Amino acid sequence: MINYNFNRSGIGFLRFSRNINRFNGINIISLCQTLIKEIGFGNGESFIQMAECAPDTLFIGAEVHKPGVGHALMLAHKKELNNIRVIEHDAVEFIDNMLTENSIDRVQVYFPDPWHKKRHHKRRLIQPVFCDKLQRILKPRGVLHVATDWVPYAEHCIEVVNQIDSFDDQSNEDYAKPDYRPETKFERRGLGLGHEVRDLLFISTKQA
Repeated sequence: MINYNFNRSGIGFLRFSRNINRFNGINIISLCQTLIKEIGFGNGESFIQMAECAPDTLFIGAEVHKPGVGHALMLAHKKELNNIRVIEHDAVEFIDNMLTENSIDRVQVYFPDPWHKKRHHKRRLIQPVFCDKLQRILKPRGVLHVATDWVPYAEHCIEVVNQIDSFDDQSNEDYAKPDYRPETKFERRGLGLGHEVRDLLFISTKQA
């Protein structure tokens, strides 16, 4: 089963176990009708800011960097938020083991490692197999939102996702940032280096 540790403000820290049945999400989904899954939220500042601006939405974040998880929980506690859940674990295993089909409204992947060198491209997160995993958990008309400050990586994402029949590219012509996404620390650093930020939005076209 999944064990929860809640502090007094209701903030939840999810603990991963491989010896579980696939989680049906009843306890979580009953809290909010809309579920957002963020993969790699860094120090958690933009993740918490979004949760604060959308109190009726549940934000589930996966991050492997312990200090980032701790910082996110500290911010959530300070703001007395009860609409976040975080897990310190690999996002792919979390998706495979703990999220059910058609449970997530939006998956957010903001400024992932672009793995610049060609010999490292296979390490990039956005790959066909990973996108198939996201299709399983996304609701029909659910959104995959990728943001990057590395144009070749944006082009890679578009090429990969466009090969999958059940995704439709709904990005703006200028790849502008949606209003709901705050500026992140990695984004500010990239802009300072003269990089071009692109926000990519792919809609799941699978049938209910």
